[in-house]
Amino acid sequence: MSVELRQSSGQQHWKTWWSRPVGRVLDHVIYNTRVQGRANIPASGPVIFAANHLSYLDGPVLVGAAPRYMHVMVRHDMFKGFLGWLLDASGQIPVDRSGDRQALQAAKAVLERGDCIGILPEGTRGTGDAASMNGGVAWLALNSGAAVVPVAILGTRQPGEHKDIIPRPRRRLDVVFGAPFRIEREPGVSGRVSMDRATEQIRVRLATHIAAAGAATGQQLPADD
Repeated sequence: MSVELRQSSGQQHWKTWWSRPVGRVLDHVIYNTRVQGRANIPASGPVIFAANHLSYLDGPVLVGAAPRYMHVMVRHDMFKGFLGWLLDASGQIPVDRSGDRQALQAAKAVLERGDCIGILPEGTRGTGDAASMNGGVAWLALNSGAAVVPVAILGTRQPGEHKDIIPRPRRRLDVVFGAPFRIEREPGVSGRVSMDRATEQIRVRLATHIAAAGAATGQQLPADD
């Protein structure tokens, strides 16, 4: 992770530059991805893309759908072998879900230079309804002042499918970007309480957005994890 913190902005931009075209090929050549809400994304300044998590494809699909480059926070044990090299070479950030302050600091540094972070705050592949959420996204929002854009990723796993499935090519996927919002610290409230409230605020906004996107697109979430 120290390498991530030491790299210059130019190096970081090069890494994310080539990962986005790869994501677009995944979205629009291998799969049939419909993208809505791009106009909701701020054209400049730091942005946290907070998306639900259904399958292994969610991160790459998000990268290909967004009009801005981003660094996605990815589970650290995925950084092995060729996949690990690919993730590192494309500028993704390894994170230990049990608690990784160094990864959060690396993500905060990205936001402080005005760039974007992608995060799947549910932490693991599941039903994708944002019924629960870890506090990393709230910490980043509170400590960076970045806009949070809720993202519904739908179709990467459907009802009845195992969480390890890779969908067949040409399946229709939907990515819906919601309206951005910001999280501010409440005066006179302790850090722990502020974190808990911010986490719940983001969770509710994301869950509401996912439900609305599902109703609008006709995409159903899996019934179990």
